[in-house]
Amino acid sequence: MNITVLGAGAWGTALAISLAAKNQVLLWGRNQIAMESAQIERENQHYLPGFRLPDSLKATADFHAALRHALDSNDGEGLLIIASSVSGLRPILKQCAAYPLRNVVWLCKGFEENTRLLPHQVVRQELGEQVLAGALSGPSFAQEVAQGLPCALTIASHSPELCRLVVTAAHNPSLRVYSSDDVIGVEVGGAVKNILAIATGVADGLGLGLNARAALMTRGLAEISRLCTALGGRLETLMGLTGVGDLILTCTGNLSRNRKVGLALAEGKSLETIIQELGHVAEGVRCAQAVKALAFELNIDMPITEAVAGVLFENVASRDMIERLLSRNAKIESN
Repeated sequence: MNITVLGAGAWGTALAISLAAKNQVLLWGRNQIAMESAQIERENQHYLPGFRLPDSLKATADFHAALRHALDSNDGEGLLIIASSVSGLRPILKQCAAYPLRNVVWLCKGFEENTRLLPHQVVRQELGEQVLAGALSGPSFAQEVAQGLPCALTIASHSPELCRLVVTAAHNPSLRVYSSDDVIGVEVGGAVKNILAIATGVADGLGLGLNARAALMTRGLAEISRLCTALGGRLETLMGLTGVGDLILTCTGNLSRNRKVGLALAEGKSLETIIQELGHVAEGVRCAQAVKALAFELNIDMPITEAVAGVLFENVASRDMIERLLSRNAKIESN
C-alpha cells in the first residue's frame, strides 16, 4: 500500500519506519535540506537520530509529490497520515483540500487553541464529509516504536472501511492496532492526558511521592470522564488504550514531553525556557488553556486542568498549584 506521512517529527518518522515494514511509505517534511539529508543518510538526524530509515521509506520536501504518492496506490487504497501538531493540522488540511483524498488519518492529540475544536471537527471543516477520516491514537513513545518494541494503538473512525484499511496497513509483529467508532472518546482521552502529565511531572519534581502521583492520575481520569461524556464520548473508551493506557504512559514515562514540562516547572524554569530546551512540541501546553475555557463554558469541574493552566499562563508557582488542589473541600469520590 502507498502511504504518505505528512510531518517528519519524531512520531511521524517513527510510525513511518514501522509502516515501511510492509508498505511503500513516503515521509514529507517542510525542511528541504533535512529531507534531502534523511533520504541520503537514511536517518532523521534532527528529530529521531539513531534510527535507520528502511529502504522502502522515502523522504521528500515536495508536497505535491507526497500527496500524489498517497493517491496513486496500485491497489487504489492509498493512505494519508497527518503527523502534525494540533496547531499545524488546519494549515496542512487547507493545502490538502485541493486533492481528491479518500483515506485520511491524523496523529495529533489536543484541542485547537482558539476554536476549542477536536481534530476530527477541524478535518470535517476543511475536507468535508467525502473523505474517510480517523484518529490513530494510544500509548506510544516514538523512540520505542522506531526501535520495534511492542506497542498497541487504536484507530477511531465512523468508517469501518477506514478502520480495516489502517489495521491492514499498520498491524505487524511489534504494532497491534485495535479499532473504535468512538472518535470523541479517543480524542478527548488523548488530549487531556497531556495536561495531567504536566501535573504529575510537577508533583514528581517537587518530590511529593508515588501516592500523590497516583491520586493526580486517578482524579485526572475523573476530569477526562466528565469532559468526554459532556462532548458525547463514551466512558468505556476511557478504560482502554486511548484513555487509561495513554494516561499511565504519559504521566509516568520519562520519555514523555509533557511530563518533562512538569518536571522543569517544578525546578522553577520559565515556560519559554522549557520549550526552547525541549525542542519538540508538548501538546499539553497549548491544550491546557483550551480545555480550561471549554470546561468553564460547559460548567464542568476540572480543577487539575485549571491548576496546570494557572502555572503555565498565570504565573502561579508550582508548589502553590499543589497546595490549592490539596486544600479543596472533600467530596464524594464518584462526583
